[in-house]
Amino acid sequence: MEDVLIECSPGISGDMLLGAFYDLGVPKKVIEEPLIYLGLKDLYKLDFKESKSCSIRGIKSKVENIDCNPIKRTWRSIKELILNSQLEDKLKKIIYEVFESLAIAEGKVHGIKSKDVHFHEIGAIDSLVDIIGVCAALNYLNPNKVYCNEPMLGKGFVQTEHGKLSVPPPAVIELIRQKNIKVLSNRDSIEGELSTPTGVALLANLVDYQELPPKYSINSYGVGIGNLKFPFPNLVRVSKITSFEDSSINAQINPKYEEISVQEAWIDDQTPEDISNFVEKLRIEGAYDVSYQAINMKKNRIGFSIQVILPKEKKEFFRRLWFDYSNTIGVRERTQSRWILLRRRGECSTTFGNIKVKQTLKPDGSITMKPENDEVLRLQLKHKISTHEIRKIIKESSKKFKAFENWK
Repeated sequence: MEDVLIECSPGISGDMLLGAFYDLGVPKKVIEEPLIYLGLKDLYKLDFKESKSCSIRGIKSKVENIDCNPIKRTWRSIKELILNSQLEDKLKKIIYEVFESLAIAEGKVHGIKSKDVHFHEIGAIDSLVDIIGVCAALNYLNPNKVYCNEPMLGKGFVQTEHGKLSVPPPAVIELIRQKNIKVLSNRDSIEGELSTPTGVALLANLVDYQELPPKYSINSYGVGIGNLKFPFPNLVRVSKITSFEDSSINAQINPKYEEISVQEAWIDDQTPEDISNFVEKLRIEGAYDVSYQAINMKKNRIGFSIQVILPKEKKEFFRRLWFDYSNTIGVRERTQSRWILLRRRGECSTTFGNIKVKQTLKPDGSITMKPENDEVLRLQLKHKISTHEIRKIIKESSKKFKAFENWK
């Protein structure tokens, strides 16, 4: 499976990303289909045209607003539009997360709850097309991993519906803090907005690694051209790549050692429904695992003990989630070490057809394989036999294995 590499050169915006994906070969139909599902097809006209920036060719995307009665959209209205749509669940989740991060950032900047945020530029039809189109394009490519380099932000001022704002605008600053994004600084930075809130929000939610892979080959690429003119090419390049793990890394110690962060809190003033939603939020944002249980607390109240295991580098971001999404007024935190066996996800051919499985590499070099539980449940419901029998048939009939990722 291929990976995707996004190169910000020098910054990032939604329209440049969209142009790059189109130039890479994503069909216009794929980009526009979710917009049709969301009932937006009569509000815009989307064109892709060959263009150049400092003699470098690429594609410039242009969205024309043909809405006779344009409205200022709120996060509440956009959220209902997404959640009530017939989009496939994976794409719906990606689009939702991008807009939610923008709403949280805008709410923080303006000192209001995210649900009450009124989108201005972000709610305009061109931004809707850029965000939804880029999410659809990446969903279509279905890469194993998404890499990017650090964007630059620029300096000076930009005119918005809030008036003239300094660059980078407050929403971009909050997104960078919120998602712990690394950016490049330069004392001689160019005047102008190099990275827009839309572009930064897309990077924050779609990218797995904000660094280049140590070794890779380029299979194909697309170039998106920006509207601003600089004394250097203003473009974003998106490449389909094959990344390679260094053989010395591949031969790493198994089990491997790593440090993790553990955060926990006890909460006795929040409903079970809210606790359930919060736990799901922690999982969505990349927690390794979350556990919670009912406990007896002071004044004989029933509360919840919640513990989350997470990547050490994301502890500040998760710290913020506790205070933004739960009622706790304090979080306990510690760094722990763990040893884990290398594992990878993939697909195996069996009597039932191709099913998703996980492989685990034992210290002696042997490999064990286990079917994903969702697959076992699906097969049980389909064939009306026990899970024990399902697992037995899979084990006895499993043949060719196809890896979706490297050992990690």
